[in-house]
Amino acid sequence: MSNRNIFFLIIGLDALWLALQIGELSISYNEAEILRGNFSFLQLLVNSSITLFGQNDFALRSPMILLHILSAVLLYDISKNYIKVQRNRLWLLIIFILLPGVISSAIIVNSAGLILFGLLLFVYIYENYSLKYSYLLLLFYMLADGGFAALFMGLVFYSLYKKDKKVLLFNLLMFLSSLFIYGIDTHGSPKGYFLDSIGIYAAIFSPIIFIYLFYTLYRKYLTKELDMLWFISTVALLFSLLLSFRQRVPIEYFAPYVMLCLPLVAQTFEHSYRVRLSMFRRNYRLAFIISIVLLLINSSAVFFNKYLYYVIEKPKKHFSYKMHVAKELAQELKGMGISCVETDAKMSKRLEFYGVTKCNNYLLEEISTDFIKQDSVTISYKNRVVYSANVTKININ
Repeated sequence: MSNRNIFFLIIGLDALWLALQIGELSISYNEAEILRGNFSFLQLLVNSSITLFGQNDFALRSPMILLHILSAVLLYDISKNYIKVQRNRLWLLIIFILLPGVISSAIIVNSAGLILFGLLLFVYIYENYSLKYSYLLLLFYMLADGGFAALFMGLVFYSLYKKDKKVLLFNLLMFLSSLFIYGIDTHGSPKGYFLDSIGIYAAIFSPIIFIYLFYTLYRKYLTKELDMLWFISTVALLFSLLLSFRQRVPIEYFAPYVMLCLPLVAQTFEHSYRVRLSMFRRNYRLAFIISIVLLLINSSAVFFNKYLYYVIEKPKKHFSYKMHVAKELAQELKGMGISCVETDAKMSKRLEFYGVTKCNNYLLEEISTDFIKQDSVTISYKNRVVYSANVTKININ
């Protein structure tokens, strides 16, 4: 099979697998807030899909899957400038789509998937087209999402390194404008979250890949092989880690920038592997195989996450619990002839997406899954009760 056919097979299987996951998830409170909260480009994108396909899970998640597929295609094309062997570019593509952070950004409605696509699109246009198109794109990014502020910051340092005053002034203006429009969160008392941030990065990339990624950035610095990808990734990574000494950092906004250096990681690994004699390549092959196996295990845990309820004592401790229950609960309520309820604010917003609105005719109160009554509404996954509530009709005189 040709590399071209393998590429389309990988992309096709990835899209199919993600599409199958749509039915496994419910809208989360944060996603509902994006749809009904302050205006953003992401909100416009998802609401346009809902207008086109109706208010359902497919319309909610298909824009993120589309952005993910386009990101994978862009990464594969960008990597040709860094990786000599086409087969290795396919391996990079596989690693990319198996990263837990990438999987999450492909099916969860948040800025991470949009930022990742935007970064890859910028690099692709910068490397293949006129600089003026890059300026227009950066101007659009400044208006579209505050998460692109780190891109402007990275380009400021890159232009300083290149001694390009025009690019420096433009990106400094974009950075300051982004801060003025969206601000920067400095709330809360100072508290260190450095180790937490390192742990989240390790979970997003898997430990071995994150360690090698850190090594790659450091090695590039020592050898002075500094290009735009290095500056964007390194500045975002260091800024997020420095900020974590004071406050909890939303790593999902910075992780896409660090993912941008994956071609550099693959380039470094390929070079280190090729310059060694066959007898000294064993450790590299072993590390690569272990990394792939760990990624497969991690991605399987994401895709088959409902089976984890078998082993988790408290269902709410499940990492995907906030994206479960609501859809099934709405179906149960509708089956009881109930189309509106009074319940807690977060669940109310989630149920509203599935057609169960807010009213004072019925009261929905969550109860412990350890004390289920016969007339309780219960939601179960794989024969394990994960949610239980009482529904009480309120008499209004």
